[in-house]
Amino acid sequence: MEYFPDVRLRRLRSTRALRDMLGLEFPGPQKFIWPVFIVEGSNKEIAINAMPGQFRYSIDRLVDVLKTVVESKIGGILLFAVLDQQKDSHGSYAFSDEGLIQNAIRQIRKNYPDLLIFTDVCLCAYTDHGHCGALNSIGDVDNDLTLNLLNKIALSHARAGANGVAPSAMMDGQITSIRQALTDAGYNDTILMSYSTKFVSSLYGPFREAAQSLPAFHGRDTYQAPFGDIKQALRESRFDIVEGADILMVKPALFYLDVIFQIRSETDLPIAAYNVSGEYAMISACANAGCGDLANMVRESVIALCRAGADIIISYWANQYDELFKIR
Repeated sequence: MEYFPDVRLRRLRSTRALRDMLGLEFPGPQKFIWPVFIVEGSNKEIAINAMPGQFRYSIDRLVDVLKTVVESKIGGILLFAVLDQQKDSHGSYAFSDEGLIQNAIRQIRKNYPDLLIFTDVCLCAYTDHGHCGALNSIGDVDNDLTLNLLNKIALSHARAGANGVAPSAMMDGQITSIRQALTDAGYNDTILMSYSTKFVSSLYGPFREAAQSLPAFHGRDTYQAPFGDIKQALRESRFDIVEGADILMVKPALFYLDVIFQIRSETDLPIAAYNVSGEYAMISACANAGCGDLANMVRESVIALCRAGADIIISYWANQYDELFKIR
């Protein structure tokens, strides 16, 4: 017999031991990457209002804070710069060897030699117009000019000691271009973690507050993937596979489990799910309003990402791993 009453599925969930044996194992801390914001100056730890538990750190404070994160065995970090000045139309400070991110990489590497350091490679935090690339004469983002600038940023991060660079600008050909630039400069071991399918999304609001990277005009619809076009979204990741990405990324994560699942069915490359700021803020707000237990909601959301096929979780929850994710 294949069905009730001979088959009773509740038998398989009748004890905690059975549920743990048959269920998907919760990812350990080594599967997590913590995105973190760096500001200029010293002794700064500035709260991000929309993201409880997250801060903008000066390099010296981040080095201190990372001690606890490293002790929890979190796999790595993803660095973002937040600038008050040093912005221009081409974001030239982004590829300065004495830039904020470059100095942060060196200091972190000196203190935590085994921590994986990834860096965001984009221009939005560095341009005075807030777009992810240089503009042409009519105010549109110039794709091919931007590629040259992204190459310079990636090379400067590799020189400083980053394990991997993560291009997020969504320019056509950015993976091919950066891979060639890294190879030509002898950085054959630098990992390319591509934002391979990054959607135009309403879930980036808290990030843009934190990074102060809102575009001064228009939006990013001409270069980020439209959320209603699944075929185009999948082509983005397929192209990056061919162009030489080492790791693919889907961003945001929770609204795009179907995209993660479909990419997983097509490739053996590692897939990272970026559990973005809006997802973090929504769950935090729900818990703060008394509508659910924070740890249980976060655990369930992370398991959903793993169930869809993610190998790596890029999440603001990562710096709270011991508090939220250790089995209780």
